[in-house]
Amino acid sequence: MTRKLALVGAGAMGGAIGTRLLETGNQLAVFDLDPDKVAALVEKGATAAASAAEAASGAAATITSLNASKIVGLAAFGKDGIAEGADTGALIIDMSSIDPEATRKFANMADEQGLGWVDSPLSGGAPKALIGELTLMLGGASDHVDRAMAILSDVAANMTHMGGPGAGQTTKMINQVLCGLGFLAVAEATQLALDAGVDATKIPVALKGGRADSALLQEYMPRFATKDYRRTGRIDNMVKDLNMVNDLVRHTGTSMPMTALCTEIHRMLTAAGLGGEDQAAVMEFFSGAKQEISE
Repeated sequence: MTRKLALVGAGAMGGAIGTRLLETGNQLAVFDLDPDKVAALVEKGATAAASAAEAASGAAATITSLNASKIVGLAAFGKDGIAEGADTGALIIDMSSIDPEATRKFANMADEQGLGWVDSPLSGGAPKALIGELTLMLGGASDHVDRAMAILSDVAANMTHMGGPGAGQTTKMINQVLCGLGFLAVAEATQLALDAGVDATKIPVALKGGRADSALLQEYMPRFATKDYRRTGRIDNMVKDLNMVNDLVRHTGTSMPMTALCTEIHRMLTAAGLGGEDQAAVMEFFSGAKQEISE
């Protein structure tokens, strides 16, 4: 089924989502402040738009893939934003990772303007988007989510409606707690293997199917062991998400000491100039610390 869709935000993640949508036969109008990112999708069959409003015009849904609540708000409701161009009844599907409270505010604003809002943060990164195997956690009204799922089935293999507006974003925060802690645990274990003279690249094979097995172990221990930092995500994006988790904790009163430590380690890596590196570069926290001790 050919759909007319729009994409606002064509960075690493948005670009992968856009690529997959085009490959699965959708019509796609794209807007991004970086013309090179737009051009990359135009080469694959997308149409360039001069603004978010122009991209959204005539589209059944506009997907946003942006970096912060403020940016999402401006793209959706600011001057020349999505709401100015979208048809009544159209969806805004926010695939960014942003604050749940801001998401609820945006959903109310969309409703007031005759639009539907679905928060649909993701897990799996660009590699999974390109093969249509993202995991999505969705928040919003049931009818809006049902429509969004029909569209997002082109990019996702696992989709769960978690509740009303903001529920998807809250679930993503929980996902990031597990991932942030998981990255550090696997990196720390990798360093121990290296120091003890064990081939760390064999450990995922040895532990496959056991209780310690995980997707993070299988994908990242070999990368940690060889310092393969090809970028599929960014440490500073993890910092952004963990900061939002800590904001949420202030409201819930949940005790999360391990998450607090995980956040500080990621902040330290960013302060050391590694914020723009792939998440695999957390290995530098452990290998660098050992080098300092050795010296």
